[in-house]
Amino acid sequence: MMALGLESNAPNFKAITTSGPIDFHNWLGDAWGLLFSHPEDYTPVCTTELGAVAQLEKEFSDRNVKAIALSVDSLESHHGWKVEIEKSMNVKIGFPIIADEDAKIAQLYGMIHENSSSTHTIRSVFVIGADKKIKLHLTYPMSVGRNFDEILRVIDALQLSCKHQVVTPANWNQGDDVIVDVSLSDEEAKELYPYESSEEASYLRFTPNPSSD
Repeated sequence: MMALGLESNAPNFKAITTSGPIDFHNWLGDAWGLLFSHPEDYTPVCTTELGAVAQLEKEFSDRNVKAIALSVDSLESHHGWKVEIEKSMNVKIGFPIIADEDAKIAQLYGMIHENSSSTHTIRSVFVIGADKKIKLHLTYPMSVGRNFDEILRVIDALQLSCKHQVVTPANWNQGDDVIVDVSLSDEEAKELYPYESSEEASYLRFTPNPSSD
């Protein structure tokens, strides 16, 4: 299988989840998707991660993003673990958890890395646009929990660039100034965005965040 790159079509699949059976693309509809895998149910780092996503569900919903988790554990295991997460993390999990016992979806998305584990998924993150194309792919080792605030930050930047011809500088956060895309000439840029150029590097054309208008 060829590796899934940025702007690749996100493969569709049918799955059994804690919210019932789904067809992935139909389930997404016109929303963005956050598909993330965890190595194993009833483990401490994974528990904190699913709890963190549950705490941020309104943030994802406000951005028209649907979250969905995956591991190779059974549906029965997911349901039991979900209860423990909700109690231990004081949350309510509204997003589905995929039971991928045969690892077909994990293999489809390259979530199993043989040198890490031949049976468990590593911590993969796929952000999928409303056009069903992969906009972001992050991979974390089993020992490191993900920063979902950072994933939200990247989603903000991705959605901004999808709507406007701007890019985001290092350490950008929502509301900060952005940079006019280099694909626009100075004349084109001035028609769209008020900007100031750096004297040392004219291609650094900073402009106020257009989503703040």
